[in-house]
Amino acid sequence: MSVSTDLQLDPFALARELSGKHFFGGEFRPASSGKGFPVVNPATGETVAEAAFGEAADVDAAVVAAVAAQKEWAKRPVRERGKLVAECGRVLDAHKEEIAKLIALETGKALRTESRVEAGVLSDAFVFFGGLAPELKGETIPFNPSMLTMTVREPVGVVGAIIPWNVPLLLMALKIAPAMVAGNAVVVKSAEEAPLAVLRVVQLINTVIPAGVVNILSGYGPECGAPLVAHKDVKKVTFTGSVETGKIVYKTAAEKLIPVTLELGGKSPMIVCGDADLDQAIAGAIAGMRFTRQGQSCTASSRIFVHDSIHDAFVEKLKEKVNAMKMGDPLDESTDIGTIVSPQQLDRVQSYIAIGKEGGATPHVCSAMPSDPKLTKGLYVQPHIFTGVKNSDRIAQEEIFGPVCCVIRWTDYEEVIAQANDTEYGLAATIWTRDLKVAMDAVHRLEAGFVQVNQNLVVQPNLSYGGVKSSGLGKEASLEAMLEHFTHKKTIIINMK
Repeated sequence: MSVSTDLQLDPFALARELSGKHFFGGEFRPASSGKGFPVVNPATGETVAEAAFGEAADVDAAVVAAVAAQKEWAKRPVRERGKLVAECGRVLDAHKEEIAKLIALETGKALRTESRVEAGVLSDAFVFFGGLAPELKGETIPFNPSMLTMTVREPVGVVGAIIPWNVPLLLMALKIAPAMVAGNAVVVKSAEEAPLAVLRVVQLINTVIPAGVVNILSGYGPECGAPLVAHKDVKKVTFTGSVETGKIVYKTAAEKLIPVTLELGGKSPMIVCGDADLDQAIAGAIAGMRFTRQGQSCTASSRIFVHDSIHDAFVEKLKEKVNAMKMGDPLDESTDIGTIVSPQQLDRVQSYIAIGKEGGATPHVCSAMPSDPKLTKGLYVQPHIFTGVKNSDRIAQEEIFGPVCCVIRWTDYEEVIAQANDTEYGLAATIWTRDLKVAMDAVHRLEAGFVQVNQNLVVQPNLSYGGVKSSGLGKEASLEAMLEHFTHKKTIIINMK
């Protein structure tokens, strides 16, 4: 079942080559049952590949391979592990255009505005964490002059990593790169909507690292994800996905008393004050709502609170900018906005658009549907900007995961802070103002794990990332995250008498 690691810039051909395969123990393997499921191009509705249907037997085989590899991997000097992980990044960088095209094909994310960017950050994450290897330090403790007392950091063992479909490359890297550097082995369960690009990444990684250190399975949650979380030899789980599934993962892990990192949903507020730079705030709303990704982001700024004095001007400028964005074939360089990932997600988005209209909010429909006849079966939906929305409305409270945002008028600062925090989520938030005092007050009072002033950056290496409330547990993307989530601390005391 070999697949060449030579650069392959035809995503359709590469998708066919990767069909029907898991990758564990250093090689491609078919599903134990022989079953598969279709991988569909959301821009056309055409099946481009078949993914291996992972089940408990596949999970067990992959975990066995990981257990066998982990002990020897952990024995390697930490700087050697770091150099190998960084080398993985350089290999991935050489293949980033190939990987970008493949992720655009299977997820519908526009190549120029989304997929190519993600492929670039993917390789950077491996280089970043590889460079942190020497920081896996212990401590010496002045406990007793006659006792040498110290702590050391040890790997947890085998890590189960379950990743989503919206940013699978980056979020996989933020899980597996620090785990590898810390001396762990990993078994990844890919999202059923996006199994191909991450499979290719794991294949390429395995040209650098020993067999069995990083493994990947494709499949659905109940048949593949659940057995992975429950497996007796998986000692840590890191999960990105919905709140509902996150709770199931947490309960299963609790039965084994193993640590869990959860990055879950969001309904992120963006507060625009009356003194804000309007053009800067509009650019921030475009970036923050992730319109180029069809709003399919857990940090999407889907609740935009705009001061009454600039509300109308803000809405008009925002509409103007979104109207200028082109929806089309994700692989076309001229495309700004791609597709929704699946029919199920499209139905969800359209149902919330209907809920917003029925609730009395005013929809401003932007951009234009693609005119190319080849895309008539594509999963496209026009961005909807709703005004006349109350913060208590369903479209303002529930995560939609689509190009639907609410622009909410405000006049009282204390009230808008309260409304921004009036959500079960606490992943990200932004405040837009020229007043430093207001900015400093807001960043301390906003109930979110990732807060910015006058900008809306996405997560990237070296920025501690994670939410509070129902948005999850634990942090990712930093040195501290690697130490806290992928090692445990052992205390050693040597009697010198």
